[in-house]
Amino acid sequence: MSEILGIISVIICVFLVAAFWKIFAKAGQPGWASIIPIYNVFVLLRIVGKPAWWFFLLIIPGVNIVSLIMLTHELSKSFGKGAGFTFGLMVLSFVFYPILGFGGAPYLGPGGTESDANKLGSFEDYELKR
Repeated sequence: MSEILGIISVIICVFLVAAFWKIFAKAGQPGWASIIPIYNVFVLLRIVGKPAWWFFLLIIPGVNIVSLIMLTHELSKSFGKGAGFTFGLMVLSFVFYPILGFGGAPYLGPGGTESDANKLGSFEDYELKR
């Protein structure tokens, strides 16, 4: 039984590595950067538009939890996703990271270049014509 769980764990890990590789590649960063420890965090910070000193927030106990939630939400926004997707990334990582990597969501830039208003259309689009 433990061999089967081990094989399943390896498959999930390989799938997540491939998903992160695709996420980095979509964001215009080298995919191989996703597998280099510590360096991948700095590249992820660049993808979401956070300064490099945020790395230190991620290694301070307690502060790292809040920082990681904020970082994950910024990653969601960078691909045009919202708070619900962020929750999915945090709770069901092995499902939502592959959706982000292999899905059709384009990289919009750090924090998402489109505001929510632009996604729905601007007020000028709904102007009444006289």
